[in-house]
Amino acid sequence: MKMTLTAIRLSVVLMLLCGLIYPLVTTGVAGALFPKQAEGSLIEVNGKVVGSELLAQDFQSSKLFHPRASNAKYDPTATAGSNMAIAYPEYVKAMKEQIDALRKDNPNLTDIPADLVTISGSGFDPDLSPEAAKAQVPRISKETGISEQELNELVDANTTSRQLGIFGEPRVNVTEINMELLKQVK
Repeated sequence: MKMTLTAIRLSVVLMLLCGLIYPLVTTGVAGALFPKQAEGSLIEVNGKVVGSELLAQDFQSSKLFHPRASNAKYDPTATAGSNMAIAYPEYVKAMKEQIDALRKDNPNLTDIPADLVTISGSGFDPDLSPEAAKAQVPRISKETGISEQELNELVDANTTSRQLGIFGEPRVNVTEINMELLKQVK
């Protein structure tokens, strides 16, 4: 009986420590040190939340940068990759369709960055490579009247480098760059 009571007391202490105290402390510290990230890395324009730095949105306008394709149709409650291998005939067909659609919208495009035609693993990758963003510049320039040089400078200004100089790849957040672009397009 003594062992049972000891086990119950230890279980209660560990539940309180690990299930209540630790989560409250880490949440409080995260909120104090990283308030923007703790709140979802939200993007606000004129006091209105227009998205998150962490989730891609579907921008269909030819005047804006387009993100990577999403199997989940950009629905954050339905995250999904395609699970298709490169040798799978349906994958090859889908890539050809993506390339044809991309070339239709961007007729001067010769070298196609992979992230413009492939789907991200989660379906919500908000970032493109700088090359993929710059590949869309001629189309956007034609549609908006903004010079290609200005658009390339906008891409450069919105390019985030590798974390700590070694992790990841340089990237452009599509939602953030489109919010900047919309300020000029109006």
